[in-house]
Amino acid sequence: MANKSIVQETFPVLGMSCASCSARVEKTLNHQSGVQKATVNYASAMATVEYDTRDCSPEALQQAVQNAGYDLLIKQDEDTPDELEQAHDKKYRALKFRTTWAIVLSVPIMVIGMFFMDMPYANLIMWLLSTPVVFWLGRSFFTSAWKQLKHGTANMDTLVANSTGIAYLFSLFNMLFPGFWLERGIHPHVYFEAASVIIAFILLGRLLEEKAKGNTSSAIKKLMGLQPKTVTVIDGSSSEKIVPIGQIRPGDIILVKPGERIAVDGIVTEGSSYVDESMLSGEPVAVAKQKDAKVFAGTINQKGSFRFSAEKVGTDTLLAKIIHMVQDAQGSKAPVQQLVDKIAGIFVPVIIGIAVLSFIAWMLLDGQSGFTHGLLALVTVLIIACPCALGLATPTAIMVGIGKGAERGILIKDAESLETAKKIDTVVLDKTGTVTEGKPVVGDLIWETQTAETGNIFYSLEKLSEHPLAEAVVRHLQDARSVSIDNFESITGRGVKGESNGKAYYAGNRKLLEENRIAVSRSLSDEAARLTADAQTVIWFADSENALAIAGITDQIKPTSIQAVSELQAAGIEVCMLTGDNEATAREIARKAGILHYKAGVLPQDKAAFISDLQKNGRKVAMVGDGINDSAALAQADLSIAMGGGSDIAMDVAKMTIISSDLTKIPEALKLSRLTVRTIRQNLFWAFIYNIIGVPVAAGVLYPVNGFLLNPMIAGAAMAFSSVSVVTNSLRLKRKKIESAESPAIDPAGQPDNKVEPSTEKIMRKEFKVEGMMCNHCRMHVEKALNSMEGVHATVTLNPPVATVEFPEGEKTLDELQAAVTAKAGDYTLKE
Repeated sequence: MANKSIVQETFPVLGMSCASCSARVEKTLNHQSGVQKATVNYASAMATVEYDTRDCSPEALQQAVQNAGYDLLIKQDEDTPDELEQAHDKKYRALKFRTTWAIVLSVPIMVIGMFFMDMPYANLIMWLLSTPVVFWLGRSFFTSAWKQLKHGTANMDTLVANSTGIAYLFSLFNMLFPGFWLERGIHPHVYFEAASVIIAFILLGRLLEEKAKGNTSSAIKKLMGLQPKTVTVIDGSSSEKIVPIGQIRPGDIILVKPGERIAVDGIVTEGSSYVDESMLSGEPVAVAKQKDAKVFAGTINQKGSFRFSAEKVGTDTLLAKIIHMVQDAQGSKAPVQQLVDKIAGIFVPVIIGIAVLSFIAWMLLDGQSGFTHGLLALVTVLIIACPCALGLATPTAIMVGIGKGAERGILIKDAESLETAKKIDTVVLDKTGTVTEGKPVVGDLIWETQTAETGNIFYSLEKLSEHPLAEAVVRHLQDARSVSIDNFESITGRGVKGESNGKAYYAGNRKLLEENRIAVSRSLSDEAARLTADAQTVIWFADSENALAIAGITDQIKPTSIQAVSELQAAGIEVCMLTGDNEATAREIARKAGILHYKAGVLPQDKAAFISDLQKNGRKVAMVGDGINDSAALAQADLSIAMGGGSDIAMDVAKMTIISSDLTKIPEALKLSRLTVRTIRQNLFWAFIYNIIGVPVAAGVLYPVNGFLLNPMIAGAAMAFSSVSVVTNSLRLKRKKIESAESPAIDPAGQPDNKVEPSTEKIMRKEFKVEGMMCNHCRMHVEKALNSMEGVHATVTLNPPVATVEFPEGEKTLDELQAAVTAKAGDYTLKE
């Protein structure tokens, strides 16, 4: 920020019970002198405040929030997250206790009230049981309503407190003074069961909500868990000393042993190893680290050992910045629930107003019976307008939808993602671990000269190598026998060498063979070229004179990727693939998966920019990723989906998680979201219709017409029925079918047919200049037209305006391509 006195801080907020509370705290903070902007996240219970330190202080903010009936935690240290977690656990346990006992006590009250009203001492028993439910277990509703009243506002708690409090007091009056009504020819009903059941229902909803909110901090805890608590520091006398991570300062020399996590960002000063950076890059292959290479906090050292100089510590590390990004991305408010809370703010005073007006109208118009009928109407309106159905409309549908998703391996985080999913028209896929397996395997092993002995030597040589690709060879040759390898040597950037029975053998890249003047046959060279074109990494195996074999290492496409892409495209959803891999590999994977749009060589920040560009063109984008490197893109997307086989952090940041890493679950997730949102809206419709019809009837509008005045007992039953109808409608979701009718093809051996064999046809690749394109929509029209032709795979760029088209040799002419573009895209011209 330009002004150094303007700072931004995040504070935990205590005491909030609903979205209206967060709105109240946000409004209070924004009204303070010196505050530029304040936002309060109810789901994460955090307030982010941007303020001028010359006019405002954390203490002033805390005082203002306390005056509003809540609290702000301004003194924070490294133990604060643990303290907040303990406070949440304590609150959850207390809420669980109150909910359990409210249900236990309400059940007998409800049974007596509905079936045994004439039993001896029925009213007395119900009074004794309902009193602790209303004033002990449900006391939070009354204290919250009082706080809201002091500040001139109302929320769901106000409705609950009004309806249950008046129902209880009215019932108590009827029990103690039945003669008052009997003298007027009216039977004195009691409504203890209505008061108790309302409290129990709402407490149950709050318990479920609190449990869901507790999961929002798990991502932060896991991220913090990536960083070790202690590190091994090399002091001035070169001796090792284990110290807490908090004591590390820039310039300290830190020793990293095999299998350890790296504590802070730094630069390697001595030694070498391979480091698993998949939590950052998403790529499965570990990265070689030598002197002067950068290392990052949270990544995992493999087999070697090295020392590095600490460069960035504390909040300056890349991991710390990721933690901050996750905090910002988490806990967004659900649009549907926001609507309910906004309506509740208006609904409460309107209902109270209608109840009071009903009482006054009866007093003025009915004469002798005005007070009696007016009081009954007032109580009936408040009882029938209880917000139980409103309170249950969203959470019950979400519960059933989430449960249905969990059965199908789909985890849905919140209602906002449900709202957004049905609008998605573009799905962006990360390549590694999402479209592909994310694990290197040997796709082809081709021998020039093979014997049992050479197979054993290749296996044994690679088994000694620390290179991650060597592990793929070892897994592929697992039935081979280990033999003794002498004079083993790892050659940086080339491969490995060793001797068996006095003869030298090599395993590595082509340069290793060239530098040792090893002959390569024409057939093996051609096969290597084919493997490279097929997006495979080639490992050569040779003796001191000739190349003996090549192994093609590939990251295979998942069995369900092709089907999933096809289903999404059939539903009218555009599919794009992003990868940090090279152009050739990206093009081949996209071709095999049937993906028409891809972009290679993409850095993490470029992924977010790509999604932003799509959004600027009016697209609703879902991002599917599996690594922390996808976090920025996941945060940028309208809907973020994580693959369960990837990073735990990506799963916690994302609004949806596919547990099985099966891409066909994405079309299922989108369908489930549409069904769940439809159910929520149906629930809200019936909840509001019930009130719109029930409240006027309760007020007595039918009395002048046919003499009908709604009995408060029937009002209580109607209230219960509205809640039951909402829950029943939500349960209908369980019977909905969301799974695809298709399944991936299985070969005779019983394995998924996911490997696309290289085509024996010669593929032509030509570029054409495209005239007439003005924007990205033009580009997409041309690309779609070309790809609609059988056997054609086309990629069109806007700058430069070029169409790259692949097709079997001699099959498509320029005239045929032009005809397809003119017919399906419009007035665009292709030129060679």
